[in-house]
Amino acid sequence: MTKTQNEPDKTSAEHIDTDTAAASTAAEADNQPQSVEDIDNQPETSSAADSFEKQYEEMKDKYLRLSAEFDNYRKRTLREKADMLKYAAEDTLRDMLPVIDDLDRAMQAVESATDIDSLKQGIALITNKFHEFIKGKGVRVIECIGQPLDTDLHEAISKIPAPDEAQKGKIIDVVQKGYTLNEKVMRFAKVVVGE
Repeated sequence: MTKTQNEPDKTSAEHIDTDTAAASTAAEADNQPQSVEDIDNQPETSSAADSFEKQYEEMKDKYLRLSAEFDNYRKRTLREKADMLKYAAEDTLRDMLPVIDDLDRAMQAVESATDIDSLKQGIALITNKFHEFIKGKGVRVIECIGQPLDTDLHEAISKIPAPDEAQKGKIIDVVQKGYTLNEKVMRFAKVVVGE
């Protein structure tokens, strides 16, 4: 039988089918691991992803714990600071209690006192005790009388004519005492200056 041009060649069709099957097999073979090494490498990829996922979870957990710990630290320090401000003067006030006790005893003595001189001496002793107490805490009275006016320590509230030339520009009288605490001015001395 002779072949016509319209009839397909069975041999070539079989050959095409065989080539297509071989190509698809080769493509599948490319997608499949070919050796033991390839098989070993494939689980490593998924285990690396698992490892990264595990590290991510650990880091996230550490971050959350650290954030909570810092928040607790911040709250605790704010509370401690508030307590420190609230009770800062506790030691000073505790040390002042004996002076207050002496003042209370003096007030009781005033009611039944017949000797004014002994009363004056008692009040003078209490005053001295109190001045010693504040000196012990670092409080000092600002020296004024006869000193030149120093605006870092004194506040001039008035000027009067100086009794003599030597007292011009110097402090003649103190209206209100000034105090320093460890060299820092707590209250300026209110003074009268000669001119």
